[in-house]
Amino acid sequence: MFRRATLRLLTPLALLPALLAGGCTAPPAPVDGTERTERAVEGTLDGWSAAFLARDEARYLELDHRPGARATFADAAQVPLAAWDYRAGSVRVDGNRAFVSAELSYRITGYDARPLVSAREVELQRGQALEPARTEAPEEPDDDEKGPGRQRDGGWYVVADRPGPGSHPLLWEQGPVTAVHGTRSLVLGVGQDRALLTGVAADADRAVPAVRAVWPRPWVGRLLVQVPESVAAMAQLLGSPASSFTGMAAVTTSPGDRVTINPEAYQRLGDLGRQVVITHEAVHVATRDATTQQTPLWLSEGFADYVAYRATGRPPQQIAPALTRAVRAGAPPTTLPDASQFAFAGDADALARAYEGAWLAVRMLAERWGEAQLVAFYETAGRSPDAAFAQLGLLPADFTSSWRDYLRTQLG
Repeated sequence: MFRRATLRLLTPLALLPALLAGGCTAPPAPVDGTERTERAVEGTLDGWSAAFLARDEARYLELDHRPGARATFADAAQVPLAAWDYRAGSVRVDGNRAFVSAELSYRITGYDARPLVSAREVELQRGQALEPARTEAPEEPDDDEKGPGRQRDGGWYVVADRPGPGSHPLLWEQGPVTAVHGTRSLVLGVGQDRALLTGVAADADRAVPAVRAVWPRPWVGRLLVQVPESVAAMAQLLGSPASSFTGMAAVTTSPGDRVTINPEAYQRLGDLGRQVVITHEAVHVATRDATTQQTPLWLSEGFADYVAYRATGRPPQQIAPALTRAVRAGAPPTTLPDASQFAFAGDADALARAYEGAWLAVRMLAERWGEAQLVAFYETAGRSPDAAFAQLGLLPADFTSSWRDYLRTQLG
């Protein structure tokens, strides 16, 4: 449990009559050395967090003595933070060192309705703070004076900060962030040309109304996009091997609904491909509240592709080339794609057929029952897929049979 240290109040029996009469209050219990140390460490974390949020570099460097502290502070300069707070959990003190398991909660202005939480491991050291380099020798302050770069003996300062168990680095821990603000988007990039980030913002701005045209339910209506320097950096941000993202141009993660782009795959796409990718991810953001573990993967991925391709004017054979080859070779799928077929570590052609088959299933549903029924089907499937099919007056097997006929008609 994450907590703040609090004073314990003791109430001797002899004082009860006076307390009941409103005559006095009990004195606080003495604070022992361990509790005093924990309070001091927590106070340092509070001040350190507040300085980072307020962009107070002098105060930040007074409390952060890591070798790259100045660069870390500068790297996040363009990130519009609305909240940033380290909360100490367990504090272990070993001499002049303190080891803290903490929770970092933060929000990005205009995009995070609730704070995102990340586990952190922070180390602090007790002692006299170091003076930063100066161009002119300042007048020595009085003993009671405390300014930037100075700290009384016995004060604590940060010497290490890293992701805790189950957490991953933040984008601005990978280098200086460049921020591009669109009308409906914020794009944060590291090691990327500003022109690329501006193009991503334009794609995101176009994706939002494209999603609204099909998905009428309330959603934030903005996209927060991260563009790391490489697929390896993307893998570090998301805590998975780089091989997991080979051929994947972007992924949306929750909580926070960050769209993270694989810059290597994304930059190999043409203008249409990039727009399709961003619109696809925007659908995942918009439908987050309606998507559950009950929602079939063919439906969530097929719906995202349906919206993304809806206004392109491309024929099915162009959008689904892998499945077209399979149908024309007399080897069409016999069942709707299951979750295992969407694994990116498998056969690339089989993965393409899974996505294409899912897109055509949703396209068929929209053509035959209308987009309003498609939206209702999606919402109901999040509670019960069988109930969603019942809304159409079909059993799942009937829908699958119709889909197989549809594939032959559209691709054969």
